[in-house]
Amino acid sequence: MALLWRKQASLRTASRWVRSCSSAPKMPACDFEPEAYSGPSFMETMKMRKDFLSPALLTYYKKHVMVSQGHMQWLYDIEGRRYLDLFGGIVTVSVGHCHPKVTSALQEQASKLWHTTNIYLHPGIHEYGKKLAERMPGNLKVCYFTNSGSEANDVAMKMARIYTKAHDIISMRNGYHGAGTANLPVLALSAWKPQLPQAFGAHQTMNADVYRGPWGGARCRDSPVQTQRECNCAPDTCEANERYIGQLNDLLVHCVPKRIAGFLAEPIQGVGGTVQFPKDYLKRAFEAARERGGLCIADEVQTGFGRLGSHYWGFEAAGVVPDIVTMAKGIANGFPMGAVVTTPEIAAVYEDFLTFNTFGGNPLSCAVASSVLDVIDEENMMANCNTVGTYFLQQMSSLRDEFSIVGDVRGKGLMIGVEFVEDKETKTPLDKSRMGAIWEECKDLGVLFGKGGTYGNVIRVKPPMCITKEDANFATQVLRVALQRHTQ
Repeated sequence: MALLWRKQASLRTASRWVRSCSSAPKMPACDFEPEAYSGPSFMETMKMRKDFLSPALLTYYKKHVMVSQGHMQWLYDIEGRRYLDLFGGIVTVSVGHCHPKVTSALQEQASKLWHTTNIYLHPGIHEYGKKLAERMPGNLKVCYFTNSGSEANDVAMKMARIYTKAHDIISMRNGYHGAGTANLPVLALSAWKPQLPQAFGAHQTMNADVYRGPWGGARCRDSPVQTQRECNCAPDTCEANERYIGQLNDLLVHCVPKRIAGFLAEPIQGVGGTVQFPKDYLKRAFEAARERGGLCIADEVQTGFGRLGSHYWGFEAAGVVPDIVTMAKGIANGFPMGAVVTTPEIAAVYEDFLTFNTFGGNPLSCAVASSVLDVIDEENMMANCNTVGTYFLQQMSSLRDEFSIVGDVRGKGLMIGVEFVEDKETKTPLDKSRMGAIWEECKDLGVLFGKGGTYGNVIRVKPPMCITKEDANFATQVLRVALQRHTQ
């Protein structure tokens, strides 16, 4: 532990030096003053983490960040250093850390009622269910509340299987839908898969990735930034889309029964590296699944609640209406909550047997989630995602022109991915040590990016939806400086 302490102390000293360099970008001003930290030291915390917490817990960075307080888009460590949080607790802090209205709603509810379970009536779950359903299109009007996105997807798949009286579910390669036992079969990222039997009744179709996949061109994505591949398609056609749908049809012909239970997809893949499909892919995929009797499930855990800027839900941006929608993460700004929304006809399958979620829709989570919906509307956060997100994407795309290792910039609204490669022609993923050094440098300069993708070579930008153009400029310049320092 003494050696670890000396190593971490040396790294923290280096971090302070990086920020103080004359070439370091200037962080936007913030008048918030964090409270002085008085808890356990860094080394005491590290020892407790080692001794008492599961080794499954992933700790970001070589020089770990120990956070003590948050305010809107900012995080503060125990020594008072400020960071621009562009990962939002893994796409979970939707309206800002400790947003005053959301915090007030939690405090008010906590002084009245914490928990009863839903064997009794309490107004919060009913009022919030109505409020959420009013933001859904069509006949998506019945809510079932959970504690996480993994639970929500589990419930959605069970609903689909009971309703259709079929079992097989199709998902996308590179997709992430939670890592629970019921979710593992539809999860298609090998790094998340333990050595367990898990494939029964699940099938993955080829990922419709227009950058890294075999097909795709410069007009495929619903994004201000396109791939740099040539595209010879006529304006109303998409050859890549036809070929990816062809792969799905081939799977349907050879790998599944005549009837399937469902098709499950994220409108934009999150953990997989902000991967976007061709514009009409989901529309055609939903049609193919429904022809086999399957229900269409949209996993909105990361794309929902206005993050994409143009629409409230990612599936709306894709031009489809699913049969079941799952959501979590930003639904309650970091408070544990998830939801499944479906039609009355599909929801009725639960009338034939008992089911229960002890904490789902509890008074605290519903109070928080309700206030989140209010803040999104009152502060025009969806419009901010569109304006700032489009600007951010355009700024980031300039890095692709400047640096040979920036292979792709993609996304929509405030869901952005920047993919790093050794070579733009071969698209070989950037060496992990180089990728880690750039990512670490950004942290030392005051920006917390996420990281993901199949090869861990994609910077993920999914911040609280309150960030500004000034923040986008700062983050872009930080990444530029980090790239300059590690590509010379």
